[in-house]
Amino acid sequence: MTDNTWLGRWDDRYSNDEFAYGTQPNNYLKDRLQKLEPASILFPAEGEGRNAVFAAQLGWKVSAFDISSEGKNKALQLAESNNVTIDYQVGELQTLNFQEEQFDAIALIYAHFPADIKSAIHKMLDQYLRKGGYIIFEAFSKNHLKLVLKNEKVGGPKDIGSLFSIDEITSDFPNYEIIELIETEIELNEGVFHNGTGSVIRFVGKKK
Repeated sequence: MTDNTWLGRWDDRYSNDEFAYGTQPNNYLKDRLQKLEPASILFPAEGEGRNAVFAAQLGWKVSAFDISSEGKNKALQLAESNNVTIDYQVGELQTLNFQEEQFDAIALIYAHFPADIKSAIHKMLDQYLRKGGYIIFEAFSKNHLKLVLKNEKVGGPKDIGSLFSIDEITSDFPNYEIIELIETEIELNEGVFHNGTGSVIRFVGKKK
């Protein structure tokens, strides 16, 4: 079940007029998605829709979900202003009606789930990706903790369990050809809540 404090945090963040992480797509997603032929793609924990809308502009058939109805409202507003459509559901993954091998790609962009469920979510998502499909992943690494404690404006979880390691990614997605899997420091400039130097894991995998 969703923790109401957790849900309230995201509803509160997304209820402002301003887009929390901006309206432009994440740089890593943008670079990687443009290398693939548009097909069907799922965006978990998609928030206000900046990445989903970008994919739709490229011609992808886009599905997205988040626990925040405020996030959905902003995402649909952004989609309408860009003359695209996205299928956006509100709820936890296990309550949604996605099908096995439904998607050609899944984009996990700063999809930080609570520590006790994050691996289970990854394994559930794997079932919805067809063989030959791609995972595109960027999120904060465990080494990010010292950076966010120095600069809160860079954003990201402040508990080590919600952050990622390369070992966790290889464990959660074992049946993938690894196209890229690195930990690196990057400069973030995404809206109000991602500003400064962050340590991230970047992963692109092709399902075997």
